[in-house]
Amino acid sequence: MKNLKNSIYKIITSGGSGTGFKVAGHDFVITNYHVVEGSKTVAVEDQDMNRYVAQVVMVNPEVDLAFLNVDDLKNRPGTIKIDAGKTVENMQKVYINGFPFGMPFTVTEGIVSSNNQPMNGRNYIQTDAAVNPGNSGGPMLDEDGYLVAVTTSKFTQADNVGFGIKHTDVIKEINDFTFNDNKYRLKCNSCDNYIEEETEFCPHCGAQINPSVFEEFEKSHFAVFTEEALEELGQNPVLCRAGRDFWEFHQGSALVRIFTTNNNNYLFATSPLNKLPKGDLNDLLTYINSNPVPPYQLSIYKNKIFISYRTHLSDIYSNRKDEIKKYVKELILKADELDDFFRTKFGCEMSIESKNLEENPVQVIQSSTQANEETIDIPDAEKRQTNNIVDKLKKLKELYNMELITEAEYHEKKMQILEAL
Repeated sequence: MKNLKNSIYKIITSGGSGTGFKVAGHDFVITNYHVVEGSKTVAVEDQDMNRYVAQVVMVNPEVDLAFLNVDDLKNRPGTIKIDAGKTVENMQKVYINGFPFGMPFTVTEGIVSSNNQPMNGRNYIQTDAAVNPGNSGGPMLDEDGYLVAVTTSKFTQADNVGFGIKHTDVIKEINDFTFNDNKYRLKCNSCDNYIEEETEFCPHCGAQINPSVFEEFEKSHFAVFTEEALEELGQNPVLCRAGRDFWEFHQGSALVRIFTTNNNNYLFATSPLNKLPKGDLNDLLTYINSNPVPPYQLSIYKNKIFISYRTHLSDIYSNRKDEIKKYVKELILKADELDDFFRTKFGCEMSIESKNLEENPVQVIQSSTQANEETIDIPDAEKRQTNNIVDKLKKLKELYNMELITEAEYHEKKMQILEAL
């Protein structure tokens, strides 16, 4: 099951998040229609938190399926297997893969409670495995890595029950779709033809079509303001979205969040920078309390240092609009600067939300060694020394991943090893 993880992606839209996946032999990403409803361009995030722009290329609202084309993922073949002849039995084990509530990737286990549960005019796979918002569009797999169903959590009245779109229904949609461009298409479920232009009736069979399927959700004034600031900073707003009027993205190593409060009175921009160090905090607290970065605030919450900015939403409608936009952009840049500052100056580890931008030193040395071996004859003693260093770096990385050493200890020991090289 482990090798299937990299074929499963988080889908992020201006309305929220869900899950998608790639199957063997096909380039597009499969998800639920209700995950991407109201969007024609969305973001896809891989297991390393890298985000890519995806075009919605097929929707079938009746089946609740959608296909996404991601040009940057064409070189990553899907590993999830499909077989229309594979039977699904009651009581067999299944695994729900996805990103529940937008959290990191999880797998939950259950059994098939019913392999043919009728609901709303269609038959579904029913399971007792935990299915939550965010799991929608993810693969329900058997023990051999074959697709059993596409998980859907749109039946909110169900309690402790999960449903999935049957694998045979999914395979039919896969086989019917033969296009390889980025054009948005709606599939008519009455005649199986595809419609490219907004219409109230299918031009092939006359079936009634809901024209809203072709429309994108209108952005709020706050969203327009925020995404203008992101574009001016060189960020792609599609890749920054994390929900309705909520953006979450990395600027360098720092995670930045921009959002409004529940009552929509304030604009907030904030970034969790670093963890507090274990030792003496006097110099660090003195620096933070000196208010060194106006108009921003440095603060500590749950042993973590934050930089934040807040202003009333009415300010973005006033003659201060450009000033506020400037502050938002500068906070994004300041966050990426400060997390390195606190690590270097006060020995603070990066926050868990930070993105590791360093190259893997093991891979760098291995690549360098391989290149050298192809061009010159390296003495056996030097080869043994290099291999020994690579082994030490591997073990050091394992200790860090197991959280047996701190980030500061990891960087210090890594530099000692590399200096020996």
